[in-house]
Amino acid sequence: MPMFPRTQVAGISLPRMLIGTNWVLGYSHTTSSADKMITRRFGSREAVSELLEAYLEYGIDAVMGPGEAVLTDGIKMAEDRTGKSITYIYTPIMNLGDSAAARREAEAVVEEGERVGAKFCLIHHSSVEQLVSKLHGTMDRLPDYTDMIRQHGMIPGLSAHMPELIVYADENGYDVETYIQIYNCMGFLMQIEVEGVHRIIWNAKKPVMTIKSMAAGRCSPFVGLTFSWNSIRPRDMIAVGCMTPEEVHEVVEYSHAAMERRLPELKGRKHQY
Repeated sequence: MPMFPRTQVAGISLPRMLIGTNWVLGYSHTTSSADKMITRRFGSREAVSELLEAYLEYGIDAVMGPGEAVLTDGIKMAEDRTGKSITYIYTPIMNLGDSAAARREAEAVVEEGERVGAKFCLIHHSSVEQLVSKLHGTMDRLPDYTDMIRQHGMIPGLSAHMPELIVYADENGYDVETYIQIYNCMGFLMQIEVEGVHRIIWNAKKPVMTIKSMAAGRCSPFVGLTFSWNSIRPRDMIAVGCMTPEEVHEVVEYSHAAMERRLPELKGRKHQY
């Protein structure tokens, strides 16, 4: 299998395609019945491992997601079965309240990332956005948490659904090595227009991990991946989630074709004209 291109984040080698986990953990962004379908499909670590092993065939060896047991157990099983190491990009929801009790809760969550062997800890957008002051262009108390992450042996980053987080992190010199940012051709869940996010990504001082390239299934892999691979920088990444090993093989081929500017070598869909 052709190995997938790689980049570097804080001196760590990562594949430019990251393994997304919404389609493992039940976040369909469509309906509750779709969520249930996903969780039924991935109700065991064996099912998760089978999917991860398909990515590993291409050297795609980095997973992004929260610390749910079925995911971390599946990662461990895939590593044991293949003898290959997987880099875990932990995206925890944390209590960032300004109190001693809240800090203890936050540290317990960070400790969990260390326990499961995460290399990166990117604070979830629903948490970190609470620290944002648009008036001052800052994220108050963020250094407390990036230092906490460092103290537990992980590399700090931000899940920046709110694109200003990238700008504020760069302007204030916060200890942030990478960012997650929603980016897709449909503008799905993006807080400003596609062109604006595109400019922020290209001006970012650190590599960006883009997510939702197919707008949670609202556009085809060919359209979503072709757009994203041809409009991000060579240092940036795309997180791509799949439900089956067959889908993994497809998205990898669509991605290679987009990067190489050629026709994808895949069979057409049924009823395709």
